[in-house]
Amino acid sequence: MTPLGSVFRRIAIRAPSQFFVCNQCLRPQSRILKTLQQARRYSDKPAAATISNIAEQAATKAATSNAQAFKGFPKTTSKAVAYWLLGSAASVFGIVVWGGLTRLTESGLSITEWKPVTGSLPPRSQEDWESEFEKYRASPEFKILNPNMDLEEFKKIYFMEWSHRVWGRFIGVSFVLPTIYFIARRRVTPKMALNLVGISALIGFQGFIGWWMVKSGLKDDLFAPGSHPRVSQYRLTAHLGTAFVCYSWMLLSAISILRARRMALDPKAALSIVAALRNPAINAFRRSAFAVAALVFVTAMSGALVAGLDAGLIYNEFPNMGKGLFPPASELWDKFYSRKEDKSDLYWRNAFENPSHVQMDHRILAVSTFCAILALFAYSRTGKVAAALPKNAKKGAMGLVHLVSLQVALGISTLIYMVPIPLAAAHQAGSLAVLTGALVLAHRLHVPKSTVRALEQKVKQLNK
Repeated sequence: MTPLGSVFRRIAIRAPSQFFVCNQCLRPQSRILKTLQQARRYSDKPAAATISNIAEQAATKAATSNAQAFKGFPKTTSKAVAYWLLGSAASVFGIVVWGGLTRLTESGLSITEWKPVTGSLPPRSQEDWESEFEKYRASPEFKILNPNMDLEEFKKIYFMEWSHRVWGRFIGVSFVLPTIYFIARRRVTPKMALNLVGISALIGFQGFIGWWMVKSGLKDDLFAPGSHPRVSQYRLTAHLGTAFVCYSWMLLSAISILRARRMALDPKAALSIVAALRNPAINAFRRSAFAVAALVFVTAMSGALVAGLDAGLIYNEFPNMGKGLFPPASELWDKFYSRKEDKSDLYWRNAFENPSHVQMDHRILAVSTFCAILALFAYSRTGKVAAALPKNAKKGAMGLVHLVSLQVALGISTLIYMVPIPLAAAHQAGSLAVLTGALVLAHRLHVPKSTVRALEQKVKQLNK
C-alpha cells in the first residue's frame, strides 16, 4: 500500500469518532478527562485529601453559582444606606411627635378629603379657603365642638393637618426613590433589598391607614349624641402602631448594617464577641430583653387607646384613681358599653372602650414596664450574668433605665396637669425613645446567623 493510501486509511478510521459526534456527547467526555487528569495530579497524595479538595471545589462552584443567581448583589451593604436609614428613622420619629400635636390641637379632622397628589398644595385663593372651610362646617367636629370658629382659626388647624400629611408624603418619596436607586445600583445585599421593599410597602400602607382613621371621625355614628367628636381609638392605635413598626424596622436595619461592616474590619475579634454572646449564662437575660421590648410596645399601644378615648382627662391623680387604687367594679364593667343582649362582649368592650378601664390598663402596663426594666438592670449586675455580659449591653441596660424613668415622670405630670399639649407631646415622644432603647439593647445581644457565616468565611480566607 502506498504511503498516501495509509494516510487516508487512518483518517477514515478516526473520522467517525472525531468528526461525526455531536458536541453534547463530547462535553461529558471532556469532563471525564479533566477529572482523570485531576486524579492523576493527586495520585501521589492520600485519597482523603483528594476527596476533600474535590469537595471544596464543588462548594466553591456552588457559591459562585449562587452569587451569579443574585446578579451582582454585594455581600455587605453600603454605609451610605445605613446613614440614609437613620435619617429616615429620625424623620418618622419627628412625624410621630407632630402627629401627636395634630391630635392634641384638634386639627386632625380639618381636612375632610384624601387627595394623595393634588392635596399636597394648600388652598391658594380666598375662594379655595372658603370651599375648604365649607366642607369642614359639614363635619360633626365643627357642629359640636367648634360652631363659632372663623376662617382665620380654621387656617391654623388646617395647616397643622396639611403639614402632617405633606411630611408623610415626603417620607414616602424620600424612601421609595432611594430604595429603587440602591437596589438598581447593587448597593445592598439581597436580604437588605427585601427589607427596603418591605418598608416601602409599609409606608404606603400607613398612608391608607391614616385616611382610614380620619374618615372614622367624619361620621357621627361613632360617638354618643352630644359627646366629643373623635376618631376610632382602634384605628388611631393601628395608625400609631404602624408608625412604630416602620421606625423600628428602619432603625434595626441601619444599626445592623453598621455593626456588620464594623465586624468585617476585624472578623476574628468579631467572632470572639459572638462566642461571648452565646454564653449560656446570658440566655435568660437575652430573652428578658426581647420580652421587655415587646412590653414597651404594648404599653405604647395602650397609650394610643387612652389618647383615642381622651381617657387622660379623668382620674387626674396618681397613684390612686378616685378613692382607691382602682375605680369601682361597677364602673370598670359598665353594661353601657356592651352591644349584645347576652352581654357576652361586656369584658372586652370595657377593656377597649371604657375610658376608666383603658386608663387603668395603661397605668398597670406602665408600672409593669418600669419595674421590668429596673429588674432587668439589676439582673445585668448580678452573678454570672455580670461577668459574661458585654460592656455595651450593660450600658444599654443603664440607658434604658434613664429613659423609662424620664418617661414615667412625663406620664405622671401629663396626668396630674390634665394633659397639657407640651407634656403630652413629650410623653408620646418618650414612648418611642424608650422603645428605641429597648430595641438597641436587644440588638446588641443578638447577631444574625448570616453575619456569623460571613465572618467565618473571612476568617477561613485569612488563614489560607
